[in-house]
Amino acid sequence: MSEGGVFISRPFLHYWRAAAVSGLGTYVTLFALQALVVLTLDGTATHVGWLNAARWLPYLVFGLVVGALVDGRRRLPLMIRTDVAQAVLLLAIPVLWWGDLLPLPVLLAIVFAYGTAAVVNMAATMSLLPRLVEPGQLQPAHARVDGADAVASTAGPAIGGVLVSAVGAPLAVLLDSATYLYSALTLRRIELDEPPPRTGVTARALAGEIADGVRWAYGRSGLRTLAIATHAWFVGNAIVGVVLAPYAFLVLDLRAAQFGVVGAAGGIGAVLGAAVTTSVGRRLGTGRTIILCHLVTTAAVVAMLLAGESAYAVGVLGLGQGLYGLAMGISNSHEMSYRQLVTPDELQARTNTTLRSINRAVVVVVAPIAGVLADAVGVRSMLLVAASAFALVAVGLAATPFRNARAPV
Repeated sequence: MSEGGVFISRPFLHYWRAAAVSGLGTYVTLFALQALVVLTLDGTATHVGWLNAARWLPYLVFGLVVGALVDGRRRLPLMIRTDVAQAVLLLAIPVLWWGDLLPLPVLLAIVFAYGTAAVVNMAATMSLLPRLVEPGQLQPAHARVDGADAVASTAGPAIGGVLVSAVGAPLAVLLDSATYLYSALTLRRIELDEPPPRTGVTARALAGEIADGVRWAYGRSGLRTLAIATHAWFVGNAIVGVVLAPYAFLVLDLRAAQFGVVGAAGGIGAVLGAAVTTSVGRRLGTGRTIILCHLVTTAAVVAMLLAGESAYAVGVLGLGQGLYGLAMGISNSHEMSYRQLVTPDELQARTNTTLRSINRAVVVVVAPIAGVLADAVGVRSMLLVAASAFALVAVGLAATPFRNARAPV
């Protein structure tokens, strides 16, 4: 059966449902954790920076090793186990808060552990999809997953805003814990014959496998130009991720529910982006589509800056978030499918995790610095830096042969 150009097999349907539901909970938690730091723990942009760094630090610490280990394991069982681990860790946040045992260092430790489970989950999840669909269906399959993620990013912040206003940020995290349990139970229904796990891997052999993944990602695969541009994109994204909540709460004086609406606007943009991404890519090609998205992201951050000068701050900030989501909704499936289509199955986890680890390492380094600078020179100045970073990425890619790239079929 085909729907929207994607072959809908039963295993893919279970995969999609698990991703859609756990994604919804994740967006609620991302909203709730930032609100928890700013509103419950009386934190600043610096503290939000440390929160984001703690979430992504496991990619820097464990990412390369995880990629090599996952390539030698069955991927579906790893997804199920790490879903359960994430559920338990998130459950600890409201429990500790209830017992008045949740200072910022404890929260950061839990977020680090949660991020560690997420690294393994991501490596297994992204590497499993090429085993569920044919190569010609990979980009539309990514677009379908992105569509679910976009809906989650629309509803998640809105639900998070309502929950934070109604029951407080710590209890809002409970919803995400439940969604990870649902995901684990849904994934258990997938019947898939995966290659047997490798055994007897030595430390030296593991180091060699890690090196193979790095060499592929930045060498003969041809992914280097896109990889470096994406690393630079994450500089701007890390800045936006740190300063947006303090900008909304402390500068624009928005309430939690209003900021939730702003976040939902980003999700609506992502829904629209995911809906048109395949047709845009067919018309423009992979390279030009991604470059266009970076230009739209630049315009999005400029709109966010203008919200501080407008009497309609919620609407203008929402417009910026909508454009930001639109660009991500269009670009992600093309970047992911291009990467996976040029990568053999035995290198999927290493390639995905190597590149994502460097991306998240950028966040780990940039997020705390952005938070400190935002407190020192102002969040609006840092938004301007982010817009400049996105513009440089677009111009840089346009100046390389990647502008003519098309995904292999």
